[in-house]
Amino acid sequence: MKTRPAWKSDRALLQPLPVVSTPFRKVAMDIVGPLVKSGRGHQYILVVCDYATRFPEAFPLHTITAPAIVRVLVQLFSRVGIPDQILTDQGTNFNSNLLKLFHKQLGISAIRTTPYHPQTDGLVERFNQTLKRMLQKFVDDTGRDWDRWLPFLLFAYREVPQASTGFSPFELLYGWDVQGPLDLLRKSWDASETSSSAKGVVQYVLQMRGRLAEYQEEAEKNLLQAQQKQKRWYDQQARQRVLSPGQKVLLLLPSSTSKLLAKWQGPYTISRQLGPTTYEVYHPDKKKATQAYHVNLLKEWKELSCPAPETSCLLRPVEEEEEVPGVEVMAKQSPLERGVPASVKHSF
Repeated sequence: MKTRPAWKSDRALLQPLPVVSTPFRKVAMDIVGPLVKSGRGHQYILVVCDYATRFPEAFPLHTITAPAIVRVLVQLFSRVGIPDQILTDQGTNFNSNLLKLFHKQLGISAIRTTPYHPQTDGLVERFNQTLKRMLQKFVDDTGRDWDRWLPFLLFAYREVPQASTGFSPFELLYGWDVQGPLDLLRKSWDASETSSSAKGVVQYVLQMRGRLAEYQEEAEKNLLQAQQKQKRWYDQQARQRVLSPGQKVLLLLPSSTSKLLAKWQGPYTISRQLGPTTYEVYHPDKKKATQAYHVNLLKEWKELSCPAPETSCLLRPVEEEEEVPGVEVMAKQSPLERGVPASVKHSF
């Protein structure tokens, strides 16, 4: 029987993200890949998700250099506007001097998640998993035509109502239902459907604004209800933990022997508390002496008591290995990932 890892019982209470009202004011950005190189030379996907509408964008890329990312963002911002905030992970691709200058020039606040805790960026992480499953269904046997399917898969995703908002991403962004393949099929069956009467431009714009306001208000209510429901379920097996500066802790990090295993390492020292569930940890043996971590990756460390003065104390063993949360072990490679070395595959 497989036992549940002990550290999971110490996870912190869920911190719901604030609800965003205006489309594309706050977005999450991530990179999927490397994938099998397509026939047109693409090997990565830059994913951008809007927090207000859940509307996703995905761009195939040859490389994930800073200039390539900036070119895509300029293309996106020309259509949806410049966001106030961009949330990314700890990837070096998003921390280059060029991107920092790009954000500064446009007045964008760049927010980075804590390492090894993808739940902070759960919106884009969930879409990444959905996108990869959709691609695996439609790519050919070699996996080299995946970039041809991206627009069609995005179309399908955008027209489906989201459980959290109650509306489709397309409807929240544009204010009306998208005419997709199912609508065209229905119209071919329903010959009695009457055409809509012509309307003036001003009347159309006013009606659209009214619909958008109603949809957004209803979506915010549904999103708050979904967050409350998720928090109640999550907090049943969680507890509030507070760590103090100077306190010794163990840190759960990927094992050097396998990327699919994690190991408690340390002890290290808490430097300071950065937020309700985020702490800065001092570990002089690492490349960066201090780093911010989510409390779910930290465990209080206690030295075992000595039975006698002349007996040396043994520290708690920290070499136990566990499965890394969020990493999927694939028993069989899909055509999409076939030929990509295991050492460079990522789970999103």
